[in-house]
This record gives sequence, C-alpha cells and structure tokens, in this order.
Amino acid sequence: MSEFLYILLLATLPALGNFAGGILSEFVTFSQRNLSMALHAAAGILIAVVGVEILPAAIKLQPTWVIILSFFVGGVFFILIDSVQDHLQEKGGNSESGSWAIFLGVMVDLFGDGLLIGSGSAISSSLGLFLALAQVTADIPGGFASMGTFKSEGFSRRSRILLAASFTLPVLLSATLGYWLLRGQSELLKYAILTFTAGMLTSITVEEIMPLAHRGKESRLAMLCFLLGFTVFTTLSVYLK
Repeated sequence: MSEFLYILLLATLPALGNFAGGILSEFVTFSQRNLSMALHAAAGILIAVVGVEILPAAIKLQPTWVIILSFFVGGVFFILIDSVQDHLQEKGGNSESGSWAIFLGVMVDLFGDGLLIGSGSAISSSLGLFLALAQVTADIPGGFASMGTFKSEGFSRRSRILLAASFTLPVLLSATLGYWLLRGQSELLKYAILTFTAGMLTSITVEEIMPLAHRGKESRLAMLCFLLGFTVFTTLSVYLK
C-alpha cells in the first residue's frame, strides 16, 4: 500500500467514527441530557488533543512565535467560517438552527482531523495513526449529537444517513492537502499546520460545542463525561507512546 493510500485510510477513521455516532442516535433515545453528555465528552477529547498532544511538542520548536501565530490564525479561520454561515442564514431568512450549527462544527472539526492526520503523518507514520485513532473517540459523540439533533427536528432517516455519509468529504480533502503540501517540508512548517488546526479545534469547542452542550438543565454527569473524555485521551497519549 502506498503512503498516500495509507493516509487516506487513516483519514476515513474519524469519518467512520462520526457515522457510527450518527447510527447510534437512531437506536438510543435522543434527549437534551444525552446530547449534553455527548458534547461534553467530545469537548474533553478535543481539549486534550490540543493541550496534551499538539502544543507541548510544537512550542519546543524555534522560532516559537510562528507556532503561536499559527494557533491564532487557525482560530480566526474558524471565526470567518462561522461568520459566513451566520450571514447566509440571515440572507436566506432562516433562524439559527442548532442542528446546522452542530453539523458545521463537526464538518470543520473533520477538516481539522484531516489536517492533523496529514501533517502528523508527515512527521511520522505512527503519529498519524495515533491521531487518527484518538480522533475516532471524539467523533463518535460528535456524530451522535449532529444526527440526533437532525432527528429531533424531523429530518427523514434517508436525509440523516446522507448527511452522515457526507462527513467523509472534508476529512479526505484536508488529509490529501496536508499530505501533498507538507511532503519534504521543514519540521517547523509541519507543526505550524498542526497548531493552526489546534486553533480551529479550540474555537470550535468554545464557540460551538460548549454553548450547545449547556442548553437546558445541567447535569453533573455531563461534566463527568468531559473529564472522562479528557482523561481517556491523555491516558492514550501518554501510554501508547
């Protein structure tokens, strides 16, 4: 198997995780409580990816300001995407929809997953594999939350399945871009792309995932899911190395 096909195979894992979460929402009773727990778990994993796996390694490189700037630009990039979505909704006369907000967050997250896998694999194949496997655990609750909200808003099962299948597009696209653009590039550039993605993931978590997770009555079990997600990923990061 060629290296490029190997990376594409890795990139399908997060998309399959999202799809599995979407299928799970067909069989598990969807409620605000379950949604909150799923989103808290996803947020815990995403924060661990950024704070435990990406930034500690990236800030060791020089010049460090490149890494810091990349993180900032990644966050700004997500803000621009979010602003465009809001503008299109207002122009079309549509009110804000929680389902589409989660769907956008998942799509951007998967785009970031592909960049993680592509740039991580450019650093080492084992890092790319680890990031792909770790992202699956974060993407299952994301898929559950996204498809569950579409289900609660009356979308047909066929529409939900097609939307879940569309999750493969952004991750394969970004993994391909990451692979071809970073081949033979410097370590600094590779980690700059990783921290760019970290900025996107952090913005998604703060601006999209957590506000939606806190709608309705709060549950201490939801916060436990957040801690569990963070702990599980950190454990994998430390002991699988």
